[in-house]
Amino acid sequence: QVQLVESGGGLVQAGGSLRLSCAASGSSLSRYAMGWFRQAPGKEREFVAALSRSGGSTNYADSVKGRFTISRDNAKKMVYLQMNSLKPEDTAVYYCAADPNSYTSWSLDSYDYWGQGTQVTVSS
Repeated sequence: QVQLVESGGGLVQAGGSLRLSCAASGSSLSRYAMGWFRQAPGKEREFVAALSRSGGSTNYADSVKGRFTISRDNAKKMVYLQMNSLKPEDTAVYYCAADPNSYTSWSLDSYDYWGQGTQVTVSS
């Protein structure tokens, strides 16, 4: 099993940047593909980005392509989401998740372990 804790959220103006971090404990992080998801008020949780176990392959939602970058450091047991050119519609709680079976899945059902989330608010 793996435990996940997100950090780095906050309030930022439109056009700004934030870097989210996800600290893992428990099992080796290299056993898991990792993903970021987000949930805005009144909306379903949605896929943002995913990264393969080695970090060699990525998958992004169309809404964040070219603006967000997912990365990982397996030795440090850390996963990151660099968010640039933020928009008000990026406002949501962001969740880190671990997938023990798939490659870079966009599906919530593929992820067995979830963090508690970190709030990102983008003001216009």
